[in-house]
Amino acid sequence: MLPLSTAYYVCEGLGWETGIDKKFREAPQFFGLYTALIAFGAVFILIPRFPLLAIMYLSQVLNGILLPFVLIFILLLVNRADLMGSYVNSRAYNIAAWSTTAIMIGLTVAMIGVCWSGIDWQSSIVA
Repeated sequence: MLPLSTAYYVCEGLGWETGIDKKFREAPQFFGLYTALIAFGAVFILIPRFPLLAIMYLSQVLNGILLPFVLIFILLLVNRADLMGSYVNSRAYNIAAWSTTAIMIGLTVAMIGVCWSGIDWQSSIVA
C-alpha cells in the first residue's frame, strides 16, 4: 500500500504519468518507482535479525513529527480562492482546523521535549 501511494504522490508531484491501469510504456517512471520501492522494502525484510518492529515504530514517530508541517501546507492550500474556488474554507472551519494544527504542534514539541529531557514518563504513570 505504501509503495503504491508513494509512487502516486512522487509522480504526480513531478508531473509524470501515473496509474496502475496504464501500460509500462505509458508510465515508466511510475512503474519503475513502484517496483524500486517494493524491492527496497523487501531487502530490509530479508535481512536476518533486522529490528523490524523498531523500524515500524520509528517510522510512525517520524510520521507524527511531520504531520504538523503537512497540516500547515494543506490548510494554506485549501484557503486559496484561486485554487479552491467556492470550496474555500469557511471561518468556522478555519478556526477548528488551525486550532487542531496548533494543538498538534504543541503535542509534537512536548513529545520531542520529553524524549530529549530523559524524563522517565512511564514510571510516573500511576497504575
